[in-house]
Amino acid sequence: MNTVNTATPAKTNDTVRKLVFAGVFAAITYVVFTFLSIRIPTPGSGQVSVHLGNAFVVLGALLLGSWYGGIGGALGLTIADLIDPVYIVEAPITFIIKLLIGVIVGVIAHRLGHISTETDTKKILRWVIIATVAGLAFNAVFDPLLRYFYKILILGKPAAEVSFAINFVVTLINSVVSAVIDVILYMALRIPLKKVGLFFNLG
Repeated sequence: MNTVNTATPAKTNDTVRKLVFAGVFAAITYVVFTFLSIRIPTPGSGQVSVHLGNAFVVLGALLLGSWYGGIGGALGLTIADLIDPVYIVEAPITFIIKLLIGVIVGVIAHRLGHISTETDTKKILRWVIIATVAGLAFNAVFDPLLRYFYKILILGKPAAEVSFAINFVVTLINSVVSAVIDVILYMALRIPLKKVGLFFNLG
């Protein structure tokens, strides 16, 4: 007797939708960084940017999980670096750091907190805050640190040290603002996305 496997089409559908959403987040992070950032010059003809791109890397991971959310956000910010002469040499670092943000947020939010299947709003909020803070704290420390070591090889140690100080402060500001925005957006989007069938159960 032949049986029909109905799980495969549903799973394929889910994967396609996640890929589409990942593309949307890639586009959003690209636009936010490229057109809505405040550029601050640093020694050695460099720049750091006040922007909300990281907020959408985290939001992507909260909604799509580690890999789809992380890769979507990482691709958007990496493409933005690749087409910008100031940031092009730092594109590989951007991709690695932003992907790791997504992985950290996704693991904490979904594997530990199970936020997509949890029904207790207070528990959801708590795990969203924990995951968001963990991912952006990682970014606040390791983004400027990795760029510092990279710039030592290009700019020389004195310039790299000054750039590190500026980059650390700016990254910290980005992270704090992004964390607040992420928590608000995720909690606000859960119910509307469920109503239209676009909320992913990642349990």
